[in-house]
Amino acid sequence: MGTFQEDSLNIIFGKKRIVAVRVVLSVPANASAVQTAVILTHGAGGDMNLKHLVSLAHVLASNGLLCLRFTCKGLNLVYRVKAYNAVLEHLKYLKKFTIRHIFFVGRSMGARAASALARQLSVRPEDAVAGLVCLSSPLHPPGQTHTHRQRSEDLRGLPKEVPVLFLSGTADNMCEKILLEDVVKEMKCPTTVRWIEGGNHGQ
Repeated sequence: MGTFQEDSLNIIFGKKRIVAVRVVLSVPANASAVQTAVILTHGAGGDMNLKHLVSLAHVLASNGLLCLRFTCKGLNLVYRVKAYNAVLEHLKYLKKFTIRHIFFVGRSMGARAASALARQLSVRPEDAVAGLVCLSSPLHPPGQTHTHRQRSEDLRGLPKEVPVLFLSGTADNMCEKILLEDVVKEMKCPTTVRWIEGGNHGQ
């Protein structure tokens, strides 16, 4: 793995700068050769400094990818999708890089925001993301499996051009295994599901 550096920055969101979106840019040492980027965010709790996300960002950057991880506090999904899009727009205008492929990665509620934005962007093929990774996707609140249809609408609406990787635990009380497998059967895009035996939602 190569070396990398991190730069902290704020992103303009709407008419003002809001501290709710904080970004760490993990840049591979050979920045001029970077063509693939990953935008990474957290769930309903925590922030971009969650140990799992920091480790993932470092591994991605060390292997030649540009990684933007950001914090967006709040439980409003629409707001978080807009924040995710603001980070995407910022990434597109980084003149230091020539990014050709962008992947969305979200953990828990961050996965919902990532899939919602990926679906919105797919209306225009030239804006479609290269792929989506859902970490501990919250298919339903604990004990409320009946909500999984509504929560999986964006996933089922993704076009065939956007491959999706799911990483979930078999003991996740927000993602019943049989329900996710049913959702995957209805998805039009290529999907891969990796189950972590005994893993819960906080893995």
